[in-house]
Amino acid sequence: MELTVGAILEGKVKSITNFGAFVSLDENHVGMVHISEVANAYVSDIRQHLTEGQDVKVMVIGNENGKINLSIKRLEPKPQRGNAPRNNNRGPRRDGEGHPNSGSFRRERPAPVQAAAPKTADQLFEEKLKAFMSESDSKISSIKQYSDHRTRGSRRR
Repeated sequence: MELTVGAILEGKVKSITNFGAFVSLDENHVGMVHISEVANAYVSDIRQHLTEGQDVKVMVIGNENGKINLSIKRLEPKPQRGNAPRNNNRGPRRDGEGHPNSGSFRRERPAPVQAAAPKTADQLFEEKLKAFMSESDSKISSIKQYSDHRTRGSRRR
């Protein structure tokens, strides 16, 4: 039996644990399907997806040090991302918390960008004017703060 990565085999679920299922591939080989490799959806209880003695088709995803890692979900078609209801227990929190390096943050694929209509000369001018005014206000504010700081400092001497 060829146990190279990518090989697709048939086996029988030998035993089930909380973290995965052990699948007998033949008399000499047993591999494990981790709970994260059972289905494309989140699996909280593996026993809702597999039963002991069940025949399953698996893909070899690892074979190191005599440990054979298997996957069932990689043989299933990937689910279409659409307007399915979102699981509120995943993804960024609505209150703005959740850092990209924390476990509570999940990157979303950006929505397809539609080509915007070309802007008119008046719209471009208005945008440039707003940017200039904003930058100008910021500079004036910092100059005033600097000026106030210097005048206060000279009075104390």
